[in-house]
Amino acid sequence: MFKENSKAIYLQIADRIQDDILSGAIAPGDRLPSVREYAARVQVNPNTMVRAYEYLASLDIIRNKRGIGYFLAEEAPRLVRELRAEEFLGSEIYEMFRRLRQLGISPELLKNKYEEYIAAPEQ
Repeated sequence: MFKENSKAIYLQIADRIQDDILSGAIAPGDRLPSVREYAARVQVNPNTMVRAYEYLASLDIIRNKRGIGYFLAEEAPRLVRELRAEEFLGSEIYEMFRRLRQLGISPELLKNKYEEYIAAPEQ
């Protein structure tokens, strides 16, 4: 279920929730499952789930309404896109550039493929 890597499980859970936000599976204002419900769903300790929710709350992506639960913030989709773009442009893109150079893929070919991708209907 979770990747065997150096990224903490609570961060992997937070990433999964952010993926759901970007895909529209969770909409602004939606109530998230309780800590215990979500922990059972992804088969982790509730304390791990608390850490994931607290992390997302620290980024203002979700808000805790005491006694009611966690809710997706209205600005969450924008915040997640900004966060993901910053991460991508800060580190991931350099790995992609390294691979492009290694494989001999020219900027022109990459541009053409990207334009084809943008023009195609979303899948």
